Amino acid sequence: MKPFEIIFENEDLVVVNKSAGLLSIPDRVQSAPSLKDILKEKYGQIFTVHRLDRDTSGLIVFAKNEAMHQFLSQSFESRIVEKRYLGIVTGELAQKSGRIDQPLAEHPAKRGFMVVHKKGKPSSTDFEELETFGILSLVQFNIHTGRTHQIRVHMQYAGHPIVCDELYGDGQPILISSLKKKYKLSRHEEQERPILNRLGLHASQLSFKDVHGLELAFEAPLPKDLKALLQQLRKWTV
Repeated sequence: MKPFEIIFENEDLVVVNKSAGLLSIPDRVQSAPSLKDILKEKYGQIFTVHRLDRDTSGLIVFAKNEAMHQFLSQSFESRIVEKRYLGIVTGELAQKSGRIDQPLAEHPAKRGFMVVHKKGKPSSTDFEELETFGILSLVQFNIHTGRTHQIRVHMQYAGHPIVCDELYGDGQPILISSLKKKYKLSRHEEQERPILNRLGLHASQLSFKDVHGLELAFEAPLPKDLKALLQQLRKWTV
């Protein structure tokens, strides 16, 4: 699977469907090439507008010039960009839809770890359960603010962390044996392969106006690993 796919570009911006595992922008220790590094090599200059966590797949936009960068950055800050995500969470939601309004701040002792805190920045996440399997549920999120790890922290706060979340959940991979009671390894397998072993979160829809007033809307289908998990859930759970 390719680490990313360019799904739209013009002289002002580029929209990319990013695979899980690829950094959006360089991290503090330059641990691996980032999507921004790759795009910079391709275009010469590129500007960060927003970012996705390394293990989150889906849509991300970069600006190609300063004017579009400034315009899009202001659009994101003004909350007029629509960002929808699909996530697989633990358990079944008691409230099938609603909004989580909880301020978020960085943990005072753990760098890069976010917590709900009354002195944090205002953070708002709409959620809607699309499908439930009891042990896990498929949920759509619409975020009105773009705080670090916002969906992940809000869902931990709600008691339903995103599956395979190493920071805010148990970080455990999803195995067929946890869904299918009488699962047995085949003769050729020494150990069971996970259906999913990365954060179960995908940036599925992105829409905004560009600097010329043109409405742009994009959608990225669920990647194979998340689709495979849903197929198994539909097959083995009630």
